[in-house]
Amino acid sequence: MKQIHIRSIFCVLVLISLSACASKAPEMGMHEGVFATCGESDDCVSSQANDAKHKIAPIKANGDPEIVMVDLGNAIDSIFGGKVLLVQDNYLRAEFKSTVMRTMDDAEFFYDQHAGVIHVHAISRGDFFDFDGNRDRIEELRQTFEESQ
Repeated sequence: MKQIHIRSIFCVLVLISLSACASKAPEMGMHEGVFATCGESDDCVSSQANDAKHKIAPIKANGDPEIVMVDLGNAIDSIFGGKVLLVQDNYLRAEFKSTVMRTMDDAEFFYDQHAGVIHVHAISRGDFFDFDGNRDRIEELRQTFEESQ
């Protein structure tokens, strides 16, 4: 009986993992300097959010945008599963493969040179809880990036 229960849990985890990996990347991008809202998603963080559930501090940055974006890209690449997809002026888009379930998460960043911060928006592709994976990853990225500044 115990073995059947363990197999059932394993099957559910495999199905969750497969469905999350197969999901498409969400629509991302900025409109007039503002990211899309997190909505009801539990798996989203944004430095532009107004509610505590989704709010995360922007990353402190200073300097020439080209250098800042290279440093940010290097910090992303140094994190497990991190991959830069697009850099366009002060905007960067990346994806991350999670360490546990191997699901894909998406993140975008905007360097506001005048304010001295990089705004962040990160969301999971799957429909399942990521157990604060995006928040933890952004905090890891913040530490790595700020050490390079």
